[in-house]
Amino acid sequence: MGNSIFELEGVSFRYLGKYSALRGINLDIKQGQKLSIIGANGSGKSTLLHLLDGLIFPEQGVIKAFGKELNEDKFNDEAFSKSFRKKVGLVFQNPDVQLFCPTVKEDILFGPLQLGMEKEKINQRLEELVVILAIRDLLDRPPHQLSIGEKRKVALASTLIIDPEVLILDEPTAGLDPLTTRHIIGLLLQANAAGKTIITSTHDLHIVGEISDLVYVFSQDKSIVKFGSADEILKDLPLLSANNLVHIHSHRHKDTAHAHPHQHLGHQH
Repeated sequence: MGNSIFELEGVSFRYLGKYSALRGINLDIKQGQKLSIIGANGSGKSTLLHLLDGLIFPEQGVIKAFGKELNEDKFNDEAFSKSFRKKVGLVFQNPDVQLFCPTVKEDILFGPLQLGMEKEKINQRLEELVVILAIRDLLDRPPHQLSIGEKRKVALASTLIIDPEVLILDEPTAGLDPLTTRHIIGLLLQANAAGKTIITSTHDLHIVGEISDLVYVFSQDKSIVKFGSADEILKDLPLLSANNLVHIHSHRHKDTAHAHPHQHLGHQH
């Protein structure tokens, strides 16, 4: 793995200064890693992703990106802000947050045009993504008329077109059919093979093994309770159960009751 992309030391955050969302987070994310954040509802996953994307800033502790501390003053500097936005792309959990233009095509082109990317490169990237994501027939449609799966594809395209070094994804497969899920996983693995860093928050434990070198488990007290390889974490049923990532179901066979764990899938955060 390469250099550190993000370094977090003792990072805590509270909404409105009183609702704790993250406590004492220490993280070192290396260039080219595939990393997943898993945890139950309200464990701080989305908050962490928003910190990494420079949308909010720590109340305590320090977060660095590419060796520089992230804070509001930095983002008031247009050159820094533009450079950061070209390097880091976030796909929000709710695609409606990202889609606000009259047509899908305008939505996809909005980011790169704002960042001053060359028209020729933008058009080339658009054509590639239209083919990969199979969205040509959506380009002239209003985003609000799309299905959730179509919206997720468009939101992904609007981030991928910038060709960021770091892709941050909040529940990218929630509510999607298996085929679209496979499509998105394939895209992420392809991006990672090309050297991009992939950071994913998910409830869908079925995809974690494929999209992660490292997995961080967040607990209900908004801190990291454990991290390790995907294989190690996914085999630790007591850990997953304690952090509300597996259910225990009981059922009957003839006269005998059985209980077995069952992983949460595709829950919204």
